[in-house]
Amino acid sequence: MAVYVVAQGGVWQARISLNLAVDELWWAGEAEGLGGWGGRWVVGGGQVADWESQAAERKGQHADLESQAEERRGQRAGWGKQAAEWEGQRADWKGQATDRIVLLSRSLPLGWAVKLAAACQFTNRMQYWDEEAWRKYASALLKAEIRAERAAGGTGGAGWPFEEAKVYRLPEDRGWSRRGGKVVGERNGERKAGVSEWKDEEGSGWAREREKERGSVQGSMRTNWQGNEQVSVLMSEMEVLAAGADRLVAALDGRSLLQGEAEALVAEQLPELAENWRAAAQLAYLQGRLRLTAAVLGPAGAARLGLRRREVPRCLRCGSAPTGRTACAACGLAGCAYCEACLALGRSRACALLLRSAPLPAVQRTAGVSPTVTARRWGLSAAQAAAAAAALGFLAEPRKRSAARGPERFLLWAVTGAGKTEMVFPLLEAALAAGGRALIATPRRDVVLELAPRLAKAFPADVPAVLYGGSEDRLRRSRITLATTHQLLRFHQAFDLVIIDEIDAYPYHNDPMLDYAARQVCKLGGRFILLSATPPAELQRLARSGRLPHARVPVRFHGHPLPVPRHIRIPPLHRCLKQGRIPAGLRSALQRSLDRKAQIFLFVSRIAHIEGLLQLLRTMLPEISIEGTSSQDPGRAEKVLKFRDRTISLLVTTTILERGVTVPHSDVFILDADSGLFDEAALVQMAGRAGRSKDDPAGNVIFASAEWNRSQRAAISQIRSMNAIARRQGYLKS
Repeated sequence: MAVYVVAQGGVWQARISLNLAVDELWWAGEAEGLGGWGGRWVVGGGQVADWESQAAERKGQHADLESQAEERRGQRAGWGKQAAEWEGQRADWKGQATDRIVLLSRSLPLGWAVKLAAACQFTNRMQYWDEEAWRKYASALLKAEIRAERAAGGTGGAGWPFEEAKVYRLPEDRGWSRRGGKVVGERNGERKAGVSEWKDEEGSGWAREREKERGSVQGSMRTNWQGNEQVSVLMSEMEVLAAGADRLVAALDGRSLLQGEAEALVAEQLPELAENWRAAAQLAYLQGRLRLTAAVLGPAGAARLGLRRREVPRCLRCGSAPTGRTACAACGLAGCAYCEACLALGRSRACALLLRSAPLPAVQRTAGVSPTVTARRWGLSAAQAAAAAAALGFLAEPRKRSAARGPERFLLWAVTGAGKTEMVFPLLEAALAAGGRALIATPRRDVVLELAPRLAKAFPADVPAVLYGGSEDRLRRSRITLATTHQLLRFHQAFDLVIIDEIDAYPYHNDPMLDYAARQVCKLGGRFILLSATPPAELQRLARSGRLPHARVPVRFHGHPLPVPRHIRIPPLHRCLKQGRIPAGLRSALQRSLDRKAQIFLFVSRIAHIEGLLQLLRTMLPEISIEGTSSQDPGRAEKVLKFRDRTISLLVTTTILERGVTVPHSDVFILDADSGLFDEAALVQMAGRAGRSKDDPAGNVIFASAEWNRSQRAAISQIRSMNAIARRQGYLKS
């Protein structure tokens, strides 16, 4: 990765480059007449200004760009408004000369290049520096990295890695004249010691020393080299490259992709850019519309990107600390850091390029809707409609300080079977009506697959992109995205509304990586809706204290109270299996459920108990179909389907089926309910499998254990509390 600093109009900036040919044309002013290559000029720290006013100068607009602009309605205006607020940064760059460029390195390890560009601090004295001064300054900024590399066995020689540093002084009048289709640099005064002209007739400048870049801009933009002269790039070809940058930015909108993933996206969606995407990406980076960084970043660079200094170095994709270093053929370092936490999504390394679109602010939200209107539009119950209306009010008038860091949050605390999915439909509708994008994320693939057809039916004009491991929709764009929480690692500030379902469920609960990913996907000014029947204790405390906006739905959609569990005392299950018998009290309770033809969930705390229990049950109940399943069972989905259609009558399982599975006319038995693996939330969720059908709302729930512990008491207390609230609010039918 090349890295350089540039002085323009007395302002210094540091940049990295995927393609120096594009940078040369950019800083030389070759983009004049295109409104700054697409109407976006870089100011100060790479921010975007004059989006609207200069976009009108673009020549030869393409129809596909018009459609993209329509799709992103309201967003350009947001850029213009934001740009106007950047005090002291608006400037007319057409009237300012590029004074000099200091090419620090043409081939620096990516992580080092990003850190160097982020760590540079400029003073007026730098305009007098020669190459040696710049080498010393850059080496000082990377002192720790250079020392660590040499300790790891790196073989860099004297002056490494800045032995090729060069200062180029640019003509104040830009010195360009077009003669016979050629661009020739004109001399501008005598060359000072240690300072070269950027481009002169003797070929001693940037272009001559950059021969490795020859022909690097191909296809969309053609650059040829003849001796020390560069053949002019036609304006029409520059427009094509600018259009390619537009398409690339649109395709990467809201995404956070490693280079390999970005190349796969280009091959699938933009095949015309396959050979030249790096040039388009570099142009978009210079325009401020694309961010290029290292996937694993050291202290200075990560702090600049929003990670606190004490938390770095970090993987920018998942927020974890890199745990390994190894010799790397890609960057040539003897100790290249990589992240093991998100390894399943592709190796995130210090030399791995991470591409992110520059974020846009969230859309403006609409006014809240009354519960009556919401209920009539979506067929919601009174309790559902009241909760949805409260959430819509939160979106319209967001409160302050509901989250210490990150977007504002709203908790939708709804009992199991309350119909949370139907309650989010009005929220999705409001986000789409405002021109925004919405995400529904859930920890488990099973739940994603169950929700997908329901969302597609509710929003036929915006069929959701469904993302999970191995999904065919991995690169498809939609205004609604439905994903497992791990897939959020491939997005960055993409969504105006983020809905996280089952926030207390594995693997999302207590996973800092997934929490980091969820925070990263929401746009600045966007909003979070958290869904749960059993929120973590901290969120419950915040809600009760009034510090977390929330709505509680204490009743199921059919209006009947939640079944309250009963306790049966039995020996520990491992002892029952060792003795080869089912306790009499448990046998009697099972038989009563079978007599009323209920489907039986029988939960155990350990996978190892399933097979032995199946043998005992099949001996005791030979006339019924009994199966077992767990997270390790490849046939789990098929068994759940057979259980739903009553081919299987009793299913022995683990907490893998504690949520996301609805089976009418069912009873629930939880063996070893006093196990430390079953906390209050797990017990409430498992109990919630019973009584979900309006035809059988009073299903039976049995806690079977040797002890009566705190988790069981708390679970029953929570269920009774919700029933009491529903009764007070007049939601219960009986």
